[in-house]
Amino acid sequence: MAFPYTRAADPRPKLGVIALQADRTLEDDMRRLLPREVSLLVSRVPSGLDVTPDTLAAMEGHLSTSAALFPEGHAFDAVGYGCTSGTAQIGAVQVAAKVQAGAQAHAVTEPVSALIAACAALTIQRIAILSPYVVSVSDCLRAVLQDAGIATPTLGSFDEAEEAAVSQIDAPSILAAAETLMRGAEVEALFLSCTNLRTLDVITPLEATLGCPVLSSNLVLAWDMLRLAGHDVGMPRDLL
Repeated sequence: MAFPYTRAADPRPKLGVIALQADRTLEDDMRRLLPREVSLLVSRVPSGLDVTPDTLAAMEGHLSTSAALFPEGHAFDAVGYGCTSGTAQIGAVQVAAKVQAGAQAHAVTEPVSALIAACAALTIQRIAILSPYVVSVSDCLRAVLQDAGIATPTLGSFDEAEEAAVSQIDAPSILAAAETLMRGAEVEALFLSCTNLRTLDVITPLEATLGCPVLSSNLVLAWDMLRLAGHDVGMPRDLL
């Protein structure tokens, strides 16, 4: 027996995320940060076992294919590419072009452009960066931020080369590293870099201890995606 039906339009804001194959954190964080009335679809992009400038740059060749794995004809208000260091290596403009070659997206963002937008909204020009990665990877991000008018005089790292290990860095380690890094640092905010780093539970206690804004890759990415989709979002920490 066949039954009649109607085709209902989905009025919700439509967001997409392209996460790294090795990322175990971004999807959970997005579900915590985004409002329930938002539609979220997720794709994955192949990523190397180790994080190096070469493995980050190699993702460029897979981005359009990963974007094309979203449902055909689905029109996104915004799509986010979930890699901070990858964006710094590939370039935000090229990331957007590659994603839009594979998916119908009104806007494309990533953690670097999102961080720059968040700093502008908060009138921040000097930040400290806490990164999981080796210095050669972080230096590329610092150069991109410098070109955007954001100074990064203070950098700390867990010196981790393996992507899969990043999600295993626990909250006490992040808290201790951040507090040590910020002692005497002449900055206006702290940025916890990397979408695979589990940061959401440490942001509020760190802000209470440090007395300054604390931003993270996933926090600013969710905020910027909502902002670009026309959602009233306020400031990044309002999502917490």
